[in-house]
Amino acid sequence: MLSTNLSGIARSKGDPRVQRKGPSSLSGADKLARALGWLSIGLGIVELVAPGRLARTLGLDGKEGLIRAYGARELASAIPTLSVDQPVGLAARIAGDALDIGTLATGFHRENPKRDNTAIALALVIGITLLDLTAYKAVKIVHRRSRGTNRDYSDRSGLPKGAEASRGLARKDFEIPPDYRAEGTVADALPMQPS
Repeated sequence: MLSTNLSGIARSKGDPRVQRKGPSSLSGADKLARALGWLSIGLGIVELVAPGRLARTLGLDGKEGLIRAYGARELASAIPTLSVDQPVGLAARIAGDALDIGTLATGFHRENPKRDNTAIALALVIGITLLDLTAYKAVKIVHRRSRGTNRDYSDRSGLPKGAEASRGLARKDFEIPPDYRAEGTVADALPMQPS
């Protein structure tokens, strides 16, 4: 609805007004992958810009450099997730989720005063990992179908009456106009049908 309303701003005076949008060509799997890609961008920016604050909040002091590296990884996995290479991006996200779970597990000890924050973050990462796995499986199925691996075109020839019946049809029904006919010694060597 918002994009429909905003489209009127750049519209020329004579252009028709967009009343409503049509159905999306994106599948549910593509939409989920796109949402996870944008989540990667948001999380990646936060991890790059504020690694110290995240480390203090989770009780992972001294791991700011690692958190910053994870932010770069999040941004790198967002690019294919938002493109046509969604399975590649989602696989990278799943691998990154495993690293995140391992890192958060190191902060889940009794001496960590922020253990509750770490538990919440761990639960969130596990939930997002399940979404990543679901999106990965669904996108693989959708993309396999759309690439035609399940389609069988062996019964099609491209020639509705067959190859033999189609030979010479263009020559039979086509008369060469007089101004297109070649003249001279080369023309005499060519087999031409008189019109």
